Amino acid sequence: VYVSAWGGRSVHEFAPSGPHSLVEQPRMNVARHPSALLLNADGSRLFVASGSTDRVMVIDTHARRVIAELRDPPPEGPEEGSTPNALALSADETKLFVAEADNNAVAVFELSAGTSNRTGAAGNDLLSGRIPTGWYPTALIIGGDTLFVANGKGDGTAANPNGPQPGIARERQGSESPATTLSQLNGTVTMMSLAAARGDLLKLHSATVAANNGWSMPRRAGGKYPPFAHVIYIIKENRSYDQVLGDMRQGDGDSTLVYFPRDVTPNHHALAERFGLFDRFFVNGEVSADGHNWSMAAYATDYLEKTVQSNYSSRGRSYDYEGTNRGNEAADIPDDDVNEPAQGYLWDLAQRKGISFRNYGEFVVPPATRDTSALPGGYRGDKPFLRKNTNERFPGYDLSIRDQVRADVWLEDLRAFIQSGTMPALQIVRLPSDHTAGARGGSPTPRAMVADNDLALGRIIEALSKSPFWKNTVVFVLEDDAQNGPDHVDSHRAPMLVISPYNRPGTVHRFTNTTDALRTMEEILGLSSLSQFDYYGRPLRDIFSDQPDFRPFSRLVPSVSLNEMNPAAGRGARESAVLDLEIEDSADEDKFNRVLWSAIKGGRAPYPGPTRMSALEFKRSN
Repeated sequence: VYVSAWGGRSVHEFAPSGPHSLVEQPRMNVARHPSALLLNADGSRLFVASGSTDRVMVIDTHARRVIAELRDPPPEGPEEGSTPNALALSADETKLFVAEADNNAVAVFELSAGTSNRTGAAGNDLLSGRIPTGWYPTALIIGGDTLFVANGKGDGTAANPNGPQPGIARERQGSESPATTLSQLNGTVTMMSLAAARGDLLKLHSATVAANNGWSMPRRAGGKYPPFAHVIYIIKENRSYDQVLGDMRQGDGDSTLVYFPRDVTPNHHALAERFGLFDRFFVNGEVSADGHNWSMAAYATDYLEKTVQSNYSSRGRSYDYEGTNRGNEAADIPDDDVNEPAQGYLWDLAQRKGISFRNYGEFVVPPATRDTSALPGGYRGDKPFLRKNTNERFPGYDLSIRDQVRADVWLEDLRAFIQSGTMPALQIVRLPSDHTAGARGGSPTPRAMVADNDLALGRIIEALSKSPFWKNTVVFVLEDDAQNGPDHVDSHRAPMLVISPYNRPGTVHRFTNTTDALRTMEEILGLSSLSQFDYYGRPLRDIFSDQPDFRPFSRLVPSVSLNEMNPAAGRGARESAVLDLEIEDSADEDKFNRVLWSAIKGGRAPYPGPTRMSALEFKRSN
């Protein structure tokens, strides 16, 4: 029996010891985070997929050592992002088929005689080509002359006008409503003839995969930007575009889906009007677990993608994300964890470049280790470089702490930066209150929590715009995911703000996603890339003007009181009381959003249903 150590760098062999037991043999070292294993017919060759390093290791099981390394990275950039995670051999065992989850393809390798242990093999162990599949292929099997491919995310997502509204953020696969982002993902099976894996047909398929992934377009290196010396990256929680900005007539919004209009979010509206309204921004993540990875690493590992459904559907798996292990932080911060991408995170790029960096609330845990299966809020960075550069007074995700407190801590640092005349080149700031606590009795109402988030953002931008750093600073404001809201375009669409003296007003209709924004930040700061997704990203070079407007921004005060509280009793309070809000997304998404809808719209307002049909919905209905 062979077992891969998904969070390590080894494969473990267990040999029979008597009729009812196994004994472990010496470990075999392979590439980091091995996952899928495939043994050939005579047991002489073990193929081991390493999803985060874009390679498959081949072990001679008799010699107990790696004899070959098959590589399948994208054509350029970091060797991360193909994500090999399932394997199959042809009947004669001279071809290896590899499911590449993030290329939406199956890679084909022609094996050599030594690697395959088959005398008839005449390959060179190099990638021969790729065949397109559905979204996120995760399993392969060959039957006769047909290759069957299971696609984990299938046809993808669509509009969700009947989707969640701030109730409890934790959409669960299999919840009552199919309208949350994660629960829209239904697997499919692709069937293809093995004839597609050779000759001119394979070349044609390979060209299709390259075009689908944006590899066939020349990558423009660098670009001209305003004289920015500082990037401030603000990350928020779970709101969709229509929930917040759907009432802005300048953009493609649905006002019937607005939860937090201008009187609740005056600063978001004013900032979008002055610095640009992005109505085609889509987050890469489905929920907070992968949303924070995409936001900080431009990548979500195969471990994350394959375990998040169990965690979000309360099937017993702990929250192994944001730097934690089974929801707990070790007494000593490890250099690696099972969910960490091979290339690391945005702050690792800053470290490699040698630029100054400061973290406020992202990937933090309490100083003391807690024995809990849930990720607690806290202040200590849970990665080595992060810990050294984190403001430990700035709270992480904790809905009992207002964003005003977070803004106060950041503003205190800004005053120190002004006094010293220097400010970090890169800052990451977490403002999580727009997640809301639903209708939980005694907690601020959803409107009050989003207003708190809005005012904190307004205060930060106002202070920055009145500082000496305004002239050479750009601020990016993104949601980590959009799971907790409806949207008439797609369930991944979310608000995005880009703020600087050089931003143009007006509506920006071009497609943009999380990794495009990261590519832009990286180019501004002269950083390298983390994965193929930011490497091939579409930077926002064209949104800036040559003529700056240095006028300061004046914060606006929401008309909703930040002290507006949910009633201690009632249906909403009862439903919210059983929801787990200790960590982001740990509550039932559909229930949470229905609670939010009722809390904001009133008990008589019907929960929204579909009012439009997307092209994908039309395709599915026919």
